[in-house]
Formats: sequence, C-alpha cells, structure tokens
Amino acid sequence: MKIGRREFDLKNHTYIMGILNVTPDSFSDGGRFNRMDDALFHVEQMLEEGMDILDIGGESTRPGYAQVPETEEIDRVIPVIEAVKRRFDVPVSLDTCKEAVAAAGISAGADMINDIWGLKSDPKMARVIADAHVPCILMHNRENTDYQDLIREVKEELKESVKLAKGAGIRQEEIILDPGIGFGKTYQQNLQMLCALEELKELGYPVLLGASRKSVIGITLDLPVQERTEGTLVTTVLAVMKGCAFVRVHDIKENVRTIRMTEAVLNAGRAEQDRG
Repeated sequence: MKIGRREFDLKNHTYIMGILNVTPDSFSDGGRFNRMDDALFHVEQMLEEGMDILDIGGESTRPGYAQVPETEEIDRVIPVIEAVKRRFDVPVSLDTCKEAVAAAGISAGADMINDIWGLKSDPKMARVIADAHVPCILMHNRENTDYQDLIREVKEELKESVKLAKGAGIRQEEIILDPGIGFGKTYQQNLQMLCALEELKELGYPVLLGASRKSVIGITLDLPVQERTEGTLVTTVLAVMKGCAFVRVHDIKENVRTIRMTEAVLNAGRAEQDRG
C-alpha cells in the first residue's frame, strides 16, 4: 500500500501510527498540543522515536464527546496539516467523519482519511475519498452494544463500510479496517474483540488496531490514562501476533521496541519451521 510518498509492506511488518490531537478535550492529551509550536515539537519527537504515519484529529471522540462545527474542526486541523507537510516527510492521516473537513484536509496535504464511522456518518465522505485517490481507514462503530454474535456482527458491519467505499470508487488497495476498540462495545466486548483480531484479516484487508490508553486498559488495570503504557504494549504484542498492519498509539518509542522484539521472536520461530 502507498500512503503519501511511502510504500508500506503490510504482510511482514506492523507500522506505528502516532496520534496528534489538536483538541481541547481529548481523553488522553486534551489541550496539550493546541499551540502550533507544541504540536510541531511533538511531531518531531514522535518521528525521532520511529513513527511511520501521523494521525491528526481536531474533534475529540472520547466517551460522551460533543461534536464541533465543521468550520471549527477545519480551523483546528488545516494549519497543522500544512505546517507538518512543510516541515516533515511523513504521511499524514486526518481523523474525521465529516466530508467537508476531509476535503479541506486533503487539499491541505492529508494523505489518508481515518473515519471512525466507517463512511456511515456522512453520505458524501466516500466520494470525497474516492475522487482524491487517497487511502482510508474504516472503523467499526455503532450506536448500541446489543450484539447477538459480536465478532460476526463486527465483520458484517465492516463489510457494509467496504461496500460503501467500493460503491463510491475507492479501490481495494486503498482500504484499511479498524475493529473500533472503545466504540460501540462494552468492556467485555472490547476484550473479546482484542482476542479475535485475526478474524478481521479474513475480510482481506489490512487491519489497524487503536487501543492505546483506552478505558478497556484502564478498567482492567485500574489505572488513570497516563499510566496505561504497559497495558497498551500488551495490545500491541497481540496486534503483531495476530497480523495487524498498523497500531495507532501515543507512546512511540515504547511501541517501536515492543514491535521489534515481538517480530524478532515470531521471525525466529518461522525460520525454524522453514528449516524443519
């Protein structure tokens, strides 16, 4: 897959997507990177630590969040996208579910759209992405947690997002799927989804896992947001072992090391099997 100017080998490595929230109320780092200098310094730091893609978001999606107007979201993200693209050679993903924000972001230099509603929130979103020929992340989300069969229903609902994408002209090689940890799922359902990540690969698309510092970790370990690094690293190990192509995380250095170690062990095991 090509994202921006970079080629990604999605079969043999798990890549790091770093998070930059330019919002006053993000659950993890709300307000920390609203100033341009702070945002750019953080991007530089994440790149030095091994980030592969930057995901910029201008609207908090924490539990109970309130949507912000399109114009306000555009005002938050566009200057940051433009500044990042001027200063750094890194693919930029824009986290939005609004067509107007996506269009403005792509015009400003965004290389990918990350839609937490899997194209189901804004009927014009799929066409904007298709016309721009940029990749997209389609996340599973729903308004309730009333599942009869969690994994089967998540897969079916992701297929609906894929159908919307392809119907608009988005190509197969431009689609990434996200199971939506923390969205439309109870605590137990989030754990179940983490355990079954490999089943999403059966749909035939690369998978991104976004579990960094989320409440499923906080509840399990009874820890506040800023103390959830170890729990996040466990989910990253699971992502690598279950074949996810990307992890979306806050703590770059620690996750880079975790991926490197996990892949070394798995590659050694495969090499031994091949010799056998």
